[in-house]
Amino acid sequence: MVEELRAVAPRPRSARWLAQRFEVCARTVERDIGALLSAGVPIYAEPGRTGGYALDKSTTLPPVNFTPAEAVAMAVALHALAGTPFHAAARSALCKLVAVMPERDAAAARDLAARIHLVGAGPTAPVPALVAEALPAGRVLSIAYSDRTGAVTTRQIEPMGYVGSRSSWYLVAWCRLRRSVRAFRTDRISAVQPCDEPVPPRVLDAASLGIPDKVIQLTLG
Repeated sequence: MVEELRAVAPRPRSARWLAQRFEVCARTVERDIGALLSAGVPIYAEPGRTGGYALDKSTTLPPVNFTPAEAVAMAVALHALAGTPFHAAARSALCKLVAVMPERDAAAARDLAARIHLVGAGPTAPVPALVAEALPAGRVLSIAYSDRTGAVTTRQIEPMGYVGSRSSWYLVAWCRLRRSVRAFRTDRISAVQPCDEPVPPRVLDAASLGIPDKVIQLTLG
């Protein structure tokens, strides 16, 4: 809807026209316009027979090429701003970003965000690049992993999500060696080799992760 209004700005589109364009009812258009206004998108109403909704093109982002992973990275950074005077402004900026992303990318970003869970204030520990790219890439990984005793095993895993604790990041994955879901502490992964095989669809159930503290599921906005 934002892109449709941007394309004709500053001319308006009526609620009836938008409803026909997106094959919804006018009430749905009114609701969606309200949600965009709440997110900070500069839409205004023009009264009259030829009026409707218009977008202030001069104050909006042009079409952007942010990837889903980049949008989620901003959401993680936003989480770290909780409790600061800038949290509300950062949340509004993120909503504007997602609103102008192509719908396919925005949907992928929301799916990726739903697979990230944070405990407390979240971690600051670094994550190996290939591990950080595991979810967006959607490929099976072959890893060398050291357990708490230092024993190293080679495993094939199917990445499902991330959990960030106060001290570490964990890659949650289906472990083909153990035939169950496991959480791999990323600083214990000593080698990573992406495979050509795509990850089969699996549901990440946060309740089954066994983390004692409150788990926060990441959201976009």
